[in-house]
Amino acid sequence: MVIVEEKCMQSVPPPPYFPNASTLPPPPFPGEHHGAAKPSDLPPHLLLKIVYMTFPQTPGVDEGKIERQRKTLCWLSTQLRSVNRSFYIACEHVLRSTYLPAYDSMIRPPYSSDPFPFSSSASTSSCDTLQRETKVLDLFIALKVHEDVMVDDSSLHLEREDSFKDLFDLMQPRSRLEDLVRHYGVREGVVHTNPYGVNASSSSSSMFRVNNGGIGSASTSKWTSDLAPVPFSALSISFSPRRVGLVLTASGRKRTIVDVARTRDEKLEVTAKKLALQLKVWLSDGSR
Repeated sequence: MVIVEEKCMQSVPPPPYFPNASTLPPPPFPGEHHGAAKPSDLPPHLLLKIVYMTFPQTPGVDEGKIERQRKTLCWLSTQLRSVNRSFYIACEHVLRSTYLPAYDSMIRPPYSSDPFPFSSSASTSSCDTLQRETKVLDLFIALKVHEDVMVDDSSLHLEREDSFKDLFDLMQPRSRLEDLVRHYGVREGVVHTNPYGVNASSSSSSMFRVNNGGIGSASTSKWTSDLAPVPFSALSISFSPRRVGLVLTASGRKRTIVDVARTRDEKLEVTAKKLALQLKVWLSDGSR
């Protein structure tokens, strides 16, 4: 029987190391010093998995599992996503996918909705997107998580019917219409989304189209040689049930450059096409 004394084993030095001249020195390697690892350094799919694991799967002492999960959603919205960019993207993924069905159910006919970019050129990241309806969805989520927690905490809290009125009577159709004007305007060659401007004399510009099945395909659109497209960042919409205007902001001043009539049951896609065509006429007249 052999007895190994632990202290003797720990005091034995490691064997000498003789590196070859053509190999790297033993670790730690020079120039490879890193700080302490942080949760935000994890790959996005692992960070998203961690966020999903924060949701309780069992009821509490005095509240059910659904109520506890709603509080977790509120915590994601008000606290965790403010930690840094990585957590913000992970939390937004969870919040938007959770509340998108509730958001879609409140869209009022004949309006349509698409809060997520439909082309690769419409968004550079989850934090920076050209799709203006995405901001309306985020406002809806911020209000909805608060209302859900208040209803769960007190039976005396009554959700006001007009809480979401401004969102879906004005902000949602207006932002959706702005996104559609961008889409049809780029197709007509009267709007561009390049933050550094475009060369109006360029012969062609690559763009991305979406067919009825939602499948994108690359195509080429000819710029009209005598038209200088307007930057989308300078355009906004003045929206009312009967009239819609296209507002241009330049040098800190706003002015309505296009104004069209619409009916209450007119689809936003029809209105956007009219605005894009009128903008083309406005540019052709040299009114800019």
